[in-house]
Parts: sequence; C-alpha cells; structure tokens
Amino acid sequence: MKTEQELAEFYERLKNELIETSLFPTRYLYKFVIPTDEAKLNQLKEVFKNTDAEITTRPSSNDKYTGVSVSLTVKNPDEVIAYYKEAGKVKGILSL
Repeated sequence: MKTEQELAEFYERLKNELIETSLFPTRYLYKFVIPTDEAKLNQLKEVFKNTDAEITTRPSSNDKYTGVSVSLTVKNPDEVIAYYKEAGKVKGILSL
C-alpha cells in the first residue's frame, strides 16, 4: 500500500499529465478491478451516481474478479482525481 506522500505525488503527476494531454471538459475512461462481490460493485456505482457515467462490467475467467469500466464527462483534472480517490475507498479495488 502506498504512503500518503506517495499517493500525493502520484496524483500530482497525474494532474500534470492530464493538463498537458487533455482538453476539458472531456470524456474520461476509468478502469478498475474489484473482487467479485455485488456489495463492492454497488459501492463503486455509488461513486458515480448522479453523473452521466456509462458503467460496464466483465467477470474474470475464474469469476474471482470483475473488471469495471466507467466512462463519464469530467470538467477538469481535479474532478478526475476526486473520482479516483472516492473509488479508492472500495476495499480491494485496483485502479488501472
């Protein structure tokens, strides 16, 4: 698990990359992997409720994990990062 400092540095690098490579507002694609569990999936969906998010899921070959893709319109890099941070609260989630 990353330390607070490592996370802060990661998000700062991500923000700078987004500023350099994207024009906002833009459609952004999040990709996550979570343990296959309806409660975890619902918790992740809650993060994106009341948005224009399109959420698709795909089970792994052994059905132990579920891949989740979320596409939605974001206004700026800070909003991209805020969704990553909120999604990160789902236990066992992996952001890709």
